[in-house]
Amino acid sequence: MIDKPDIDERSLAAEVAAAWAVDVTDLVFLPLGLDGDAWAYRVETSGERYFLKVRRGRFTPAAVLLPGFLRAHGVRQVVAPIDLPAGSTSRAFGGYELLLYPFHDGGSRWARGLTDRQWIEYGEFLGRLHAVPPSDDIAAVLPVETYRSTAGDRLRSLGAQAAASEVLGAFWDRYGAALHRLSETVDRLASRVTHARHVICHADIHPGNLIADGDGPLHVVDWDAPILAPPERDLMFVYSQDFGDHPIDAHRAELFRRGYGPQEPDQTLLSYYRGERHLDDAAAFVRSILDPDASPEARANDLHWLTRIAETVADPSYAP
Repeated sequence: MIDKPDIDERSLAAEVAAAWAVDVTDLVFLPLGLDGDAWAYRVETSGERYFLKVRRGRFTPAAVLLPGFLRAHGVRQVVAPIDLPAGSTSRAFGGYELLLYPFHDGGSRWARGLTDRQWIEYGEFLGRLHAVPPSDDIAAVLPVETYRSTAGDRLRSLGAQAAASEVLGAFWDRYGAALHRLSETVDRLASRVTHARHVICHADIHPGNLIADGDGPLHVVDWDAPILAPPERDLMFVYSQDFGDHPIDAHRAELFRRGYGPQEPDQTLLSYYRGERHLDDAAAFVRSILDPDASPEARANDLHWLTRIAETVADPSYAP
C-alpha cells in the first residue's frame, strides 16, 4: 500500500527491536504492493537489514507456516519469515500483526524482466514448488480451490456507488459494461473447468514478487495467499501477457520449460484464472478508490492500474 498506516513508527520500531532482539536504528516505509490491508518497511539495524510486513488484522496460518515448510523441503528461492527468539513467527501489535523477513537487494523484476538464466530458474522454482507434497499440518491450513469466485458479486455491489462517484463516474460509464461481461465469462469458464490434481500454489507468482540483484538468484516473496489448486493457478502468470513489462515469448517459454519440465497447461483453466484475476483486481481497486480515507496519490495509483485492466478487458479481441 502506498499510504502509510495509522501507526506510531517509534512504537513500531521498539516492538520489532524487542520482539526479534535486534538493534533497530531506522525504520523506512516502503510504498509497495496493492494490498490495502498490508504495509512494508525496511528495518535498519547496526549490522543487518530486514523487511517488515505489517498486516491489519492477522496473517493467515498458511502465510506464516508455509514458507518455512517449503525452505525445509529444499525450495531455496522462498523468502520465509524469521522466527522470534521464543519460537513463534508472527508478533501481534495492537490491531496489526508483524512478520520480519531477510532483506534482499535488487528489487522486483516487474519492470526489468528476467534474464535468460532467471527464466530457467523461474521454471525450476515452480517445478519444485508444485512437486512438494503438503504435510497434513500444511494441508489443514491451505485453502482449496473451489472455482467459486466472489469477485463478480463484489464488483456488482460497488457498481451503483462507482457510477455516482466523482472519481469513478466517467470510468464506470466507459468500462462498467465490459467488467460485467467479464464476470459472466468467468462464471461460464468456471462451469467448464476440468477438476485436476491439486498442488501447492503461490497464487501471485508474477515478476513483481520475484526479487533479484542483476542476474543473481531469484527470491520469491509475498506468500500471503497460497492455495491448493491445479498448477495452472501459478502457470497463468507465466503464460499471460498481463504481468510485468517483459512478458513471455517463444524464447522465454522454451527457457521456462527447460526449468519446469514438460507440461501442457489446460487452456480452460488458464483462461479461467486470467479472467478471474482481472475481475478480482478490478473489484479490489474499485473498493480502494471509493475508500473515503484514501489519499489522492493512492487513488491515482489505483485508478492507473484499474484503467489498465479495463482497457484490456474492453478490447474487442480480449478473450481470457
